[in-house]
Amino acid sequence: MKQMDPQEAERLVNAYSDLILRLSYTYLKSTQDGEDICQTVLLKLLAGGETFESPEHEKAWVIRTAINACKDELRAFRRRAVPLEAAAEAAAPEPPQSHVLDGVMALPEKYREAIYLFYYEGYSIDEIAALTGRSGAAVSAHLSRGRKKLKTILGGDGYGAERTV
Repeated sequence: MKQMDPQEAERLVNAYSDLILRLSYTYLKSTQDGEDICQTVLLKLLAGGETFESPEHEKAWVIRTAINACKDELRAFRRRAVPLEAAAEAAAPEPPQSHVLDGVMALPEKYREAIYLFYYEGYSIDEIAALTGRSGAAVSAHLSRGRKKLKTILGGDGYGAERTV
């Protein structure tokens, strides 16, 4: 691994660790797995020698890398098999802090991803499309359908579709 300026390493960790953890949690629904993904992504960022055109480009790279790492983890998880007895000692995941996040976490992945990136990270539909490799129309449809499903999950009209989540 190349030698990195400690101040630059601290800046990257401070700038992106929370983002990576939150995004990973939306995919994996596990704080511990999210921490593993965070470490993996930050190590790639610190060791990769990537050059970025702008802070937005750097952030987009981090998000794309985190999403890919989560998807890799989900695929790997499906391949790993353990006896049921071994699962009895596994710690339960930490519960989310709000009923809204509970609702978001209950959504299918494509809706959860779009809602998280739009409401929690503030990305536009076009930016989400670029980050996820989907068309703008698909992202817009995922947001619309996700909002409808979330409204049902949360129990009705008390929750608007404003950008206040």
